[in-house]
Amino acid sequence: MRLIGPNGEQVGVIATSVALNLAKEANLDLVEVAPNAKPPVAKLIDYGKFKYNEKIKQREARRNQSTAEIKEIRFRLKIDDHDFEVKKGHVERFLNGGDKVKVTIMLRGREQSRPIGGVELLQRLADEVSESGAIESAPKQEGRNIIMTLAPKGKKVHTQSEQRRRGAESRAERQARQAARLAAKQEAKAQEAAEAKAAIAEADTETSATKK
Repeated sequence: MRLIGPNGEQVGVIATSVALNLAKEANLDLVEVAPNAKPPVAKLIDYGKFKYNEKIKQREARRNQSTAEIKEIRFRLKIDDHDFEVKKGHVERFLNGGDKVKVTIMLRGREQSRPIGGVELLQRLADEVSESGAIESAPKQEGRNIIMTLAPKGKKVHTQSEQRRRGAESRAERQARQAARLAAKQEAKAQEAAEAKAAIAEADTETSATKK
């Protein structure tokens, strides 16, 4: 097989048994990366570290995706002040978290004939949460419901994005330090592997000379 070292260096075409010995000496794993090649290609790696780094990359990719959601809060037209304050608190929390909020006023019976009350309630809510969000979709009636959408203000979104950016930078620094330590470890292992290879070659030479 053709063997590639832990740092991407080309070791050359060697017997599988020799490659296994090199992997054992370097405390690494022998992983076949191109089984259909002629000869097959294998690489010396720390498989545990490889899988760990893959998980880190996948986790970072998920974190970098947009996490904004649309939350929904439902009101009754005849809501008392206490319930209104509780629901308003939920709306503010969602907006401050960077999510949009769909606010629905559910009309029942004769309430459908005077939707203006629902519009006024939604406007009151928008005014009272104006520090956290603004109206993205104005109140409109859809069947028995009146719906309005609130979006977090730019400052809130910017603050959340800035926090994510700083967090990403901090994680990148930690990963860079980990990568540096891993590279140093792999370099030491590669040196050991090279020495082991040289020792094996020297032993083979001595064996050949003895047979002659």
